[in-house]
Amino acid sequence: MSTNNGNGADAPNRFIGKSVKRVEDKRFTTGHGRYTDDIVLPHQTYAAFVRSQYAHAKIVSVNITTAKAMPGVVAIYTGAHVAEVNGVPCGWQVNFKNGTPMKEPKHPLLVTDKARHVGDAIAIVIARSKEEAEDAAQAVEVKYEELPCEIDAFKAAQPGAPLVHDDVPNNICYDWALGNPIDEVNAAMNSASHVTTLEFVNQRLIPNAIEPRCYNASYDRIHDHYTLYTSSQNPHVIRLLMCAFVLGIPEHKVRVVSPDVGGGFGSKIFHYTEEALLTWCSKHIGRPVKWTAERSESFLTDAHGRDHITKAEMGFDNDGKIVALRVKTYANLGAYLSTFGSCVPSYLHGTLMQGLYTTPKINIDVTAVFTHTTAVDAYRGAGRPEATYVLERLMDLAAHEMKVDPVELRFKNFIPPFDGVTQPGYQTQVALQYDSGNYHGVLEKGLQMLGYDDFRKAQKEAAHNGKLLGVGFSTYIEACGIAPSSVVGSLGARAGLFEFGQVRVQPTGKVTVFTGSHSHGQGHETTFAQVVADKLGISMDDVHIVHGDTGKIGFGMGTYGSRSLAVGGTAIVKSIEKIIEKGKKIAAHLLEASADDIDFANGNFTVKGTDKSIPFANIALTAYVPHKYPDDLEPGLDFSSFYDPANFTYPFGCHIAVVEVDKETGKVTLKRFIAVDDVGNIINPMIVEGQIHGGVAQGIGQALFEGAEYDNNGQLTNASYMDYCMPRADDFPMYETATQITPCPHNPLGVKGAGEAGAIGSTPAVVNAVLDALWSGGHEVKDIRMPLTSERVWRAMQN
Repeated sequence: MSTNNGNGADAPNRFIGKSVKRVEDKRFTTGHGRYTDDIVLPHQTYAAFVRSQYAHAKIVSVNITTAKAMPGVVAIYTGAHVAEVNGVPCGWQVNFKNGTPMKEPKHPLLVTDKARHVGDAIAIVIARSKEEAEDAAQAVEVKYEELPCEIDAFKAAQPGAPLVHDDVPNNICYDWALGNPIDEVNAAMNSASHVTTLEFVNQRLIPNAIEPRCYNASYDRIHDHYTLYTSSQNPHVIRLLMCAFVLGIPEHKVRVVSPDVGGGFGSKIFHYTEEALLTWCSKHIGRPVKWTAERSESFLTDAHGRDHITKAEMGFDNDGKIVALRVKTYANLGAYLSTFGSCVPSYLHGTLMQGLYTTPKINIDVTAVFTHTTAVDAYRGAGRPEATYVLERLMDLAAHEMKVDPVELRFKNFIPPFDGVTQPGYQTQVALQYDSGNYHGVLEKGLQMLGYDDFRKAQKEAAHNGKLLGVGFSTYIEACGIAPSSVVGSLGARAGLFEFGQVRVQPTGKVTVFTGSHSHGQGHETTFAQVVADKLGISMDDVHIVHGDTGKIGFGMGTYGSRSLAVGGTAIVKSIEKIIEKGKKIAAHLLEASADDIDFANGNFTVKGTDKSIPFANIALTAYVPHKYPDDLEPGLDFSSFYDPANFTYPFGCHIAVVEVDKETGKVTLKRFIAVDDVGNIINPMIVEGQIHGGVAQGIGQALFEGAEYDNNGQLTNASYMDYCMPRADDFPMYETATQITPCPHNPLGVKGAGEAGAIGSTPAVVNAVLDALWSGGHEVKDIRMPLTSERVWRAMQN
C-alpha cells in the first residue's frame, strides 16, 4: 500500500501497513497507566449507592437518620434532593410507524416514586473513605412495597402486563418498520417455492470491561468550574449531554477528562446517571466525590447488550434465489432509555438486513419494549451482530431444508463485486448504500483455508465412527464509521457524528495531534502516529497523540462503531493536508519558486525538476521564526479540521467454525476457527489482527458460554464471575486469520474499520457448526437457544 504525500505521485510508506508495536503498551505493561480510580484529589470523598433489591417496587420511605450519624459521613442525598434535576437523555429519536415520536420516560438521577429494576439507585452516601460510605449505605433504611414485574420483552408488550412507566401504554417505546411495504413482501413470500422460518432468542449479554466504571467529580468555587474524570469512550459527548440536558451548566465551565480507559465494548459510550449526580454533589458538598463500581454493581448497572426475541422468514424461488425476507423482533430496552438504546434495535439492526445478498423484498418490524431489567444499549457490534445472526442462521437452515450446500446457496445470492468508483455503490432495500465489496472473495479464501471438500469427507467418516463434526459459515457485513451527520440526523440522531482532528507542528518540527477520538484499547497512539509520520515524512517518535480531555481538544464525538480511523483519522489527514499546503507556500518563498512548483515527499519540500529542497523541520522553524516569510501568510503551523463523512463504511468478511459435539454429553469443542475479514486498507496489521481476535472471542462467548439470566422476580441470578460464564483461553483454538483488501472509496485512507468485525461474524458461524454436527448424526434440530451449553445440546439431541 502506498500513500499520496501531496506531490501527485505515490511515495512508499515507512509505517502505514506495517505491524509497528504499540507505543502505549510500555506504560500499561509496566503499571504506569493512569485510570480514573488512580486519581485522588485534595479533600477527596467517596460515594456508595443505596440500590433497589427489587425489580419493581414502590418506595414507601427512605430513612437516612442513622446512616447520616455514622463515622466519616459527609452527606447523603435521596431522590427528593434531586427531584427537580432533569434525567439523563436519550440521544436518538425513533418514531412509531405512524410517525409519532417514541415514548421517553424520565431516567432520574435517583428514583423517588418506585424502583424499576434491581440496582436502581435510591440514595447516594458520601464519606471520607470508601469503606465508611459503604457501611453507611447499608444503614439507610428503605421501606418498599413490592410490585409485579416483567422481564420478557414479548410478554411485557401484551395487554395487562405490569407497567414499567405508568405513562407508557403496554410498555412499548416504539413500534417501527423499515424496508419495502409489507404487502409487497407478503406477496413475494406467498409466491416463494420454499420458505424457511426460524424463531429464536438473541440472549442478553453483559459487557464486562476489565475496568469497572469510575467517576471523580470536583468543583472549584473560586472559578465556578467543574472537572469530571470519567471512564468514558467519549468525554465531549458526556459534557454536552450533562451540561445541556441534565444540569444546565454552561459547557465552558465544565472539563471532562477520560484518562486511560480499561476497555469499553460500547458500555462506556453512554451518559450514566452517576456522572451527572457526582458532578452535582461535588458543588453541594464543596469537595471532590469519587465512585468506583464494585463488580456486582457493574453486572447490575452497566448497560447490557442484545436481548431480542425474533421470528424471521426467508423465501426462495425454485432456483434457490432469495425472493423475500420478513422479520419481526421484540427488543428489550430494559427499564430506561440509555443514550443510544433506541437506535440499536432499529437503525443499527434493521438497516443491515440486506446482508451480502440480492434479496429484492425486505421488511423488518421492531417493537422496542421497556421491562423491569437493566437498560440495554450498544455492545460490541451493536445491532449488526443481531442482524447477521438472523441472516446467517436462516441461510444455513434453508440450505439444510432444501438439501443444498450452504456455500453454494451463498454464492448464488451474493451481490456481485463492485468498487464504488468505476461501479456505483450497492443500494439496499433498507436505506443504506454499500461503498465497495467483493463478497465472493472472502468466502473463496475461507474455503481454501478450510479445505472444504476434505472436511466434508472427514465429517462423513466421523459419523460412521460415532463422532459428530460440523462446519458453520457466516458471511457478514457491518456499517461502521458511524456518520454522516445529515443521514443520521434524518434517522433520528440528536447529535452530529463528525470528528475533530488538530495537528500542531512545533518550531522544532515535532508534532502534537489532538483528536476527538478516544482510545480504550484500540492503539490510537500507535496507528495515528503511523499515519502522521508517513504523511509528514518524520519519525513516529516525533509524534505525540493527545485525546480524552475536553480542556485540550476542541471537540470530538469519541470512539464507537469502528469509526476512529475512518472518521477521526481522516480529520487528522485533512489537517495534515492544510499543513503541507501552507508548508509549500513557505518553501516557495524561501526557494524563490511558485507554490504550484513545490512537491512534498519523504519529509522534504522540493522544487519540481530540481535538487533544490528544504526539510520539513526547517519549514516548521521558519513558520515560528518568520524573518524571511511571505507577506500574506500568518505565522505558525497549526491546523484543525472537522470531518463529516459522505457515507458509512462497510467492512465485511467470512467466518467459519469447525466443531466436534460429544454424543454422550453434548459438550461442544471448537476445533478450528477461520476469519477472513475485509476492513479496507490496513494501517497496522498486528493491531487489526488483535481486534479481530478479541471480537471473535466475544462472539464465541455468546454462542457457547455467556448470557444474563433473570428469574421471574427480576433478579439477575448470575451477577458474578462465579455464575456468569466468561470464556477462557483454553476454550479457543488458535485462530486462523486472513484479510482481503477492498478500499473504501470515500475516505483518503481507504479504511473501513476493524474493531467490531470479530464479534459480528463469529456467533452464527459457531451455532451453525453445532447444528451441522447434529444434522450429520441425524438429529433434526432447527435451533438451540444460546449459549449452547452441554445440557442444551444434549437435550436437543434427545428430542
